[in-house]
Amino acid sequence: MKYLIIVDVQNDFVDGALGTAEAQEMLPRLLEKVRQFDGTLLVTKDTHGADYLETQEGRKLPVPHCIRGTDGWQLAPALRAIPAVREAKVYEKPCFGSTALAADLAAQDREGGVDSVELVGLCTDICVVSNALLLKAAMPEVLVSVDARCCAGVTPQAHEAALTVMESCQISVER
Repeated sequence: MKYLIIVDVQNDFVDGALGTAEAQEMLPRLLEKVRQFDGTLLVTKDTHGADYLETQEGRKLPVPHCIRGTDGWQLAPALRAIPAVREAKVYEKPCFGSTALAADLAAQDREGGVDSVELVGLCTDICVVSNALLLKAAMPEVLVSVDARCCAGVTPQAHEAALTVMESCQISVER
């Protein structure tokens, strides 16, 4: 089975508290990829509580974002219907990578059910790279790839640096 993981394409990362022009610019390409993908879709959502600024992440990045229930936490409007329409499981995650996602796919792989995993989304240099590395570690023989055209980083330089790291770790990067 082929999987496409849509990482954190939430309002706060597109045009909200931590949004970037690059995230807005890549969104149409990501939507087209999702429309054309013939396989299983999975979605992650960065999810924080009202105590975000009291957490380690909040102290290091003091910009409240993706607070559960807020508009910034919601998927970008063009993606909001995807989980229901495509029966995509949504993984809420309180940190950069989803260990639950990696565990679920590794269990599926042990049953022989994972042919490939592709990641798209935001932010390349934080959550995309974290999830890609977790998945590669959990399933070293599965093709794990990232479509760089359907990702955006905090900055263009950070995006490129993350792609280089992933390539170094035998994650296939489509540019």
